[in-house]
Amino acid sequence: MRKKIVAGNWKMNNSLNTGIELAKQINELVENLPPHETGIIIGVPYILLSKVADLINSKYISVAAQNLAEWEKGAYTGEISAEMIKSTGAEYVLIGHSERRKYFNEEETSLHKKVNLALENGIKPIYCCGEVLEERNSGKHFDIIKNQIKAGLFELDKDKFQNVIIAYEPVWAIGTGVTASPEQAQEMHKFIRQEIESHYGTDVAEDTTILYGGSCNPTNATELFSNPDVDGGLIGGASLKADDFLSIIASI
Repeated sequence: MRKKIVAGNWKMNNSLNTGIELAKQINELVENLPPHETGIIIGVPYILLSKVADLINSKYISVAAQNLAEWEKGAYTGEISAEMIKSTGAEYVLIGHSERRKYFNEEETSLHKKVNLALENGIKPIYCCGEVLEERNSGKHFDIIKNQIKAGLFELDKDKFQNVIIAYEPVWAIGTGVTASPEQAQEMHKFIRQEIESHYGTDVAEDTTILYGGSCNPTNATELFSNPDVDGGLIGGASLKADDFLSIIASI
């Protein structure tokens, strides 16, 4: 049975000290929850990876990097390798976030390399896919998502793919205050699961966790998560406030 997950993405926010304090708050709040099966991931800036991984003592929380280099090692100043990320204690990494695609021109060729490097180093990728508003309005959104997951993931063998989490991000709903309706979210998540089924079979499709990312907050989380193919969320701004993040976790 696939795992329910709430993952926070802090993006380029928090200093070393404020990030540590936020992680402590989240850790404490989660520890006070009754026993549950929801996985919790916090995606932090590179400077916080090892510090946050060290202070987390909740069995429910894991740490994720927000990106990794497409090269194993070498003369790539400013880049962070999968091996480096693994050495911090991080267990997950975001790959292909819409902001990386938009501002850093990341495309599936390099994203596929990143996915492979993550898996080779024992890190689980959270692979992001999503369409912009013009693509949705022109009716191309299904083709866009299909191409993104096919080029980025479908060259993996079945065993490797089963370590991948997919996050659907309608780009038009990120940081805009606009959220995909529960029906829109379910429609796309179901489509993604059907694409996985057509490539890897029913068992793999049913076991794949697909998260929704796009202005998910304590107000709309319950309705979004009630959909049968929405297995949790990739949370941006609301993950920067411990109480809001906890409310979303409790919604699943």
